[in-house]
Amino acid sequence: MGMLDGKVAVITGSSRGLGLAIARRYASEGATVVLSARSAGRVEEAVNALKAEGLRAGSLAADVGKREQVEALAQYALTTFGRIDIWVNNAGIPGIYGPTAHIPNSNFESVLNTNILGVHYGSLTALRHFVPQKRGKLINLLGRGDTGPVANQNAYGASKIWVKSYTLALAKEYKDSGVGVFAFNPGLVDTDLLRQIEAIEGYEAGLKPLRTVIRLWANPPEVPAEKALWLASSATDGKTGLNVNVLGRAQAIAGLARDIGRRLRGVPGPDTTLTITTIPSEMP
Repeated sequence: MGMLDGKVAVITGSSRGLGLAIARRYASEGATVVLSARSAGRVEEAVNALKAEGLRAGSLAADVGKREQVEALAQYALTTFGRIDIWVNNAGIPGIYGPTAHIPNSNFESVLNTNILGVHYGSLTALRHFVPQKRGKLINLLGRGDTGPVANQNAYGASKIWVKSYTLALAKEYKDSGVGVFAFNPGLVDTDLLRQIEAIEGYEAGLKPLRTVIRLWANPPEVPAEKALWLASSATDGKTGLNVNVLGRAQAIAGLARDIGRRLRGVPGPDTTLTITTIPSEMP
């Protein structure tokens, strides 16, 4: 018997990376998962891969920055599978690395539309379904910046501290509703989102420390997906307002210890390759 037998989970930004890992883990525990991403082709490929593994899944392409598309995603889940029990707002984009005034405004706004409005629209849609039925789990993804400012990643970092404040406020507003509202920071996840970076021309050197950070603390997406499963499971029934972080003090120390041990044994380090695309500055 799976931990999520009979449940239906909607996961945004789930055609690859962490979102797909969460979907796969949920489905492996008995849930029917509804995948979504902006690219219809990619999300269809992801669903076909899950179905080939014998898992239950459906999909609908959607831009989370557009409310009508988020609502259509919920309606698809309800029409196709009859219910929604879990909603994971995972969709997010990192933006361009560099000083704020140097970054094209269209890119900055795109980050805010996806990372802020996408979470807002997803939360609204989920809560308006969950609250009347007096049950459900809403999980909003955090990231670097949720504890303070991040220079040269201002759009992304500010969006994540906004999501944290917004999510924990929702938990207080609906604390007696029977709905669990959770903030989840998956830590450093080794996906394309981490390794394929756009940077303002002349600021690429600021990304060099990222290779060390990846070596010490990056996890495959399956690691945070396990914690996302715990949040969605009966283990959190009756709870709300949890702020969960995969990379805590103990994990940080363990990463350092592993790296020291590797060096002492003469074992080569993991691949830390970054693909950096330079973008012209908007600053005169």
